[in-house]
Amino acid sequence: MKKLFAILAVIGMMSFSSSVMAQENTEASEPEATEVIDANDNSEAAVAGAENEESVHQVLKTKFVEGGVIWMMPVLLCLILGLAIAFERIIYLTAANTNTKKLLKNVEAALAKGGVEEAKKVCRETRGPVASIFYQGFLRYDEGLEMVEKTVVSYGSVQMGLLENGLTWISLFIALSPSLGFMGTVVGMIQAFDSIQAMGDISPIAVAGGIKVALLTTLFGLIAAVVLQIFYNYIVAKIDGIVNKMEDASISLMDIIMKAQKK
Repeated sequence: MKKLFAILAVIGMMSFSSSVMAQENTEASEPEATEVIDANDNSEAAVAGAENEESVHQVLKTKFVEGGVIWMMPVLLCLILGLAIAFERIIYLTAANTNTKKLLKNVEAALAKGGVEEAKKVCRETRGPVASIFYQGFLRYDEGLEMVEKTVVSYGSVQMGLLENGLTWISLFIALSPSLGFMGTVVGMIQAFDSIQAMGDISPIAVAGGIKVALLTTLFGLIAAVVLQIFYNYIVAKIDGIVNKMEDASISLMDIIMKAQKK
């Protein structure tokens, strides 16, 4: 699953960058229009311009090129890789979400009817970390309640680590995106001051390009960080919900095993 998302992320980045490069070349090769439009054609031109208004995707590509592909591409890479990991985590956590109440009822009924082996079978046939913890606990069923409790706690920590897998990378991309944008900002400001130094005078036209690069790289870096932060918080919330279910179900499992061993 992770390899698939990595491949899709690379393909998405390559397709977007190729379209950006094509747009950049097209804009560089287009000749400047020198025709004069008379007053009677102004209204028609305005209507045509409104009808052919650029889409949001086209505007983003245009601003991407204007901000400088060299500085925008790392920010885009952070966004794509971060989203790929986030989508993989969301799918994994959705599959890991188990109906613990139903599982506890099935386990208790199986334990009363067929013993430990029947309870193990129910756990094997149920997906999710809660069922895996139950199965590990039943493997130590004959070694006493204390050993079962230790096993459940230890394997619960293992399952929690699996749930949190990949969050470190998303955190890295959240921190890296605005940092890269700020780096582009610094470079853009340096270019602006270089233009001022070369001309010996402060000209708005001379410094506009550098300042534009500075603002656009910062903007795209912040947008990437905000998008990834939203997904990160959503994933953390889902993990917390699953962990709470794991802890509550583990306590209920210990009660079920205690009752079964007293009989």
